[in-house]
Amino acid sequence: EVQLVESGGGMVQPGESLRLSCAASGFPFSKYDMSWVRQVPGKGPEWVSTANTGGDSRYYADSVKGRFTISRDNAKNMLYLQMNNLKPEDTALYYCARARLDISTPTGRGSLDDEYDYWGQGTQVTVSS
Repeated sequence: EVQLVESGGGMVQPGESLRLSCAASGFPFSKYDMSWVRQVPGKGPEWVSTANTGGDSRYYADSVKGRFTISRDNAKNMLYLQMNNLKPEDTALYYCARARLDISTPTGRGSLDDEYDYWGQGTQVTVSS
């Protein structure tokens, strides 16, 4: 069965860092583009970042460019999100999501409902002073 399990969230102060991890299992991880998506309470999901299958092409929402770094280790079936210089507006539930095979690599321009077929349970990130 497909499983995506996020970890690494927590409470931090502005300017601090966190590294999120997503452990994938139940499918050929290296064949799928993978993304991070976040959801702020009371609002819809927001695309954050995507790594293509090899991890050599990376895409970011404007709001996190220069601060976040997505990476993956296909040998370990792991996806990561290094989050530096965190801001209060980064507070959200962060999801690891698997992109469908029959679409272009998600870059934040498409519909999240159309682009992803599996989501993790999420890990909470709270940035507050």
